[in-house]
Amino acid sequence: MGIHIVTAENIHAYTDAMEQAYRLRHAVFVEEMGWETLRKPDGREIDQFDDGRAVHMLYLEGDHLKGYQRMLPSMRPHLLSEVMPHLCDGDLPAGPHIWEWTRYCVSKEHRDRGRMLSPAGNFLLSAIVEWGLESGVSKIIIEMNPIWLLRLLQLHFKVTPLGFPQDDKNSKDSIVAVTAAFDARTLARLRSVRGDDLPAIVERPAVDRRVVA
Repeated sequence: MGIHIVTAENIHAYTDAMEQAYRLRHAVFVEEMGWETLRKPDGREIDQFDDGRAVHMLYLEGDHLKGYQRMLPSMRPHLLSEVMPHLCDGDLPAGPHIWEWTRYCVSKEHRDRGRMLSPAGNFLLSAIVEWGLESGVSKIIIEMNPIWLLRLLQLHFKVTPLGFPQDDKNSKDSIVAVTAAFDARTLARLRSVRGDDLPAIVERPAVDRRVVA
């Protein structure tokens, strides 16, 4: 049980798990959150950013997908640059140390509304920090509901808004773009909240191509 890092190098070994991921994305963002512009007849949410540069993080228990998130390099086209530039009041943040965090989702049965973060959610966030510390990535771009701001601060991310919250055309909520910087203290905080020091990432591709110039 843990996070599997999936890239162009090893995605062939995760055909079934990625199918589950695309269907979970559709279930969460379309069926639950009502983002109708993402609706697909086959029930699989896939977009133009699911290319060879994307890094998929799958939280697997055996062959069962519990949660998912995707990382996109800021020096290539990504959601903020191509779809939501209006959320940024100044220059778009970009650099090899900055990646965009997108499509975070946890299956219904593994959510815990009574905690700051569910165990599955903690593993996913911990994986970002572990992955970043290993590869020179220290900051993520997020487009999110402003309710997440306090939660990220409590988890020891350094959050900087890129603009004011705006109405989200896909839902009834507002959305704000931020950068969230992290370091070893963030990982220590996540592990403290979770109650163990176990690594979140259990499988990585043999070829490491995470940092994109």
